[in-house]
Amino acid sequence: MLPSRWQAFSSSIFSKMSQMAAAHQAVNLAQGFPDFDGPDVIKEAAIAAIRGAFNQYAPSTGLGELRRQLAQRQAAQYGLQYDFATEVTVFSGATEAIFCCMMGLCGPGDEVLTFEPFFDCYPAACAMAGAVLKTVPLKAPDWSFAIEDLRNAITERTRVLILNSPHNPSGKVFTRHELLSLAQLVQEKNLIVVTDEVYEELIFTPARHLPMARLDGMRDRTITISSTAKTFSLTGWKVGFAFAEKKLTELIRIPHQYTVFCSATPLQAGMIAAFQLGQEYFLDFRELYTRRRDTLLAILRRHGFVCKAPEGTYFITADYRSIRDVPDMEFATWLTEKVGVACLPISNFYLDAAAASANLRLVRFAFCKQIETLEAAGRLLQERLPEALAALKN
Repeated sequence: MLPSRWQAFSSSIFSKMSQMAAAHQAVNLAQGFPDFDGPDVIKEAAIAAIRGAFNQYAPSTGLGELRRQLAQRQAAQYGLQYDFATEVTVFSGATEAIFCCMMGLCGPGDEVLTFEPFFDCYPAACAMAGAVLKTVPLKAPDWSFAIEDLRNAITERTRVLILNSPHNPSGKVFTRHELLSLAQLVQEKNLIVVTDEVYEELIFTPARHLPMARLDGMRDRTITISSTAKTFSLTGWKVGFAFAEKKLTELIRIPHQYTVFCSATPLQAGMIAAFQLGQEYFLDFRELYTRRRDTLLAILRRHGFVCKAPEGTYFITADYRSIRDVPDMEFATWLTEKVGVACLPISNFYLDAAAASANLRLVRFAFCKQIETLEAAGRLLQERLPEALAALKN
């Protein structure tokens, strides 16, 4: 028998939909991994590291040169100064960093606050620490929130606010005004903010990413988490990192040391080369993703989906009510099996998935794919969607 805190967890919706896509030979726009690799120079650096002297344990905190590169980029990009030795830590992906934050900052009965929809690891990370996740809704279609809803959700047991911007699954990028209102509230209530910024480089004009740590009074109460996975299209490497002031860093390094201990040494060495690519890489990266975003937006809108262009991330959240008015899991399953295009039901990004499924008619599509893959999905929608709809009437 599983301990009661794990009863609510099972295989993730990402695994389920990817397995379904494979079983039906569908174009997989459900799970957010690219169908292409990142730059060869990064892979060659990791290969050289394997052939060289980077095959034993790295320091638990991460290779020193990688942490130095990360600190330099944070300073150059955002004007945020961190000591690479005591305030920068490498994790086995952003997910591990989030888990270590919850275990390092929270105890049984403590409360963690976040917006929903949310990335699905947040409840599990809180459960690991014995903490309780509470949520405040972002309201579609513009994914706005009321600061008073957040204030009313805070109790004497609230310890942490998890903030994900750019936001998965909505594609929202929180504005300066919104961040300022959050910063004022968390300082008033003496909370720690854990920011999930893994899509920080996937920003589309005119949106701009502003780290919470840059705001007055927030640097020393914010743990900023990001990852190389999305930025360099190497999701299988699981090299994430966190910036935090020294005492907070000590708290999150403890669970990291006694679980993973250290991330893969040669892959960290490879990522040193990644942060030496220069600004041109990041400009080209955003330009290519803007093309992918616009390609999929046009395809989905042409076939009856109502979509707001995402401000960030590589996801499009689409309203499908004009196609079928059924719960999102039923729609996602039908689209995968009968049309051959896989997506994710948004209800799985809510604490009460059943209630969300009954009320929402939204699914998420990933456009971290080659243009040819997105166009293949468009052809399937063109060819099979009318037939699948006609079959429902017979």
